[in-house]
Amino acid sequence: MDLLLHLRYFRAVAEEQHFGRAAERLRMAQPSLSQRIQRLERELGVRLLDRGRAGATLTPAGRLVLAETHTLLDAADRLHALVQRVQGGAAGTLRAAVPPQLGGATVAALLTAYRERSPGAALDLRELTTAEQTAELAAGTLDAGIVRHPCPATGLGFGPQLHQPLGALLADDDPLAHHPDLDIHDLDGRELLLFPRATAPALHDETLTACARHGCTPGAVREVTGTEFTHALILSGTRVVALVPRTAPEPGTTWRPLRGHPLTWRTSTAWPAGRDGPAVRLFTDTAHDVLREHAGLVPTAPQRRLFPRPASEFPL
Repeated sequence: MDLLLHLRYFRAVAEEQHFGRAAERLRMAQPSLSQRIQRLERELGVRLLDRGRAGATLTPAGRLVLAETHTLLDAADRLHALVQRVQGGAAGTLRAAVPPQLGGATVAALLTAYRERSPGAALDLRELTTAEQTAELAAGTLDAGIVRHPCPATGLGFGPQLHQPLGALLADDDPLAHHPDLDIHDLDGRELLLFPRATAPALHDETLTACARHGCTPGAVREVTGTEFTHALILSGTRVVALVPRTAPEPGTTWRPLRGHPLTWRTSTAWPAGRDGPAVRLFTDTAHDVLREHAGLVPTAPQRRLFPRPASEFPL
């Protein structure tokens, strides 16, 4: 027996004090309603209503049961509403992650936008590398994330890819810092600061391959983590450059775009395949919009210039 449903029938009869009016309110046949109340009484082992020609009146036991019925049904209604909000992504906690170097302003915009789109929901956001995210997504300890590509992981679903051009982060007194933009050839032979390969092996290799393909062979590659250490190495070294997305440079450093956008990071949202419920879809849609509006990512890779750079543009 569906106890909550039968209690709803009982409450309707008690409020109407008449089986006919209660049946009409519930849009069911009166004999069927009467049978259901009798079944509830047998289940509880007490008589709830006195039937008469004038209608139905509560017994002493019925009055006690009705008081508890209001409490139970109100709680059930609240629980049902909460479940509906969770299923719709408007409540509950979503476990998500973003990659390093996404930018503080972008992360703040993501948190704000998610809160605005789903006021009753909470976003448990962490900073994890692509390798860490894929492991946690597979293990079920993460619901969704923003990853860098290539992302050779099975069992994941991905949103549309967006492209984020890389530029050169230099010391202010570096001769190249005086140019509004640079050609990737200008970085040939320099010491290159790049994120550790272990955090995203495929992306690390792809970045170096793209450098070589466009005529830039680093004199050395140093793996670094953290903006402060990167900043220190750039200021203390000579011919040191970091390849990073557009950022607000630390004092003493300058960021310059690479002409033609030869290097880009491909980024998308990710989630365990088959588990893209409303809350995950809300996060992925929000993240996609924020990455475009606040991080400057674009749907397609920027096109390189078709003609070589004039010789007069190269620094002496």
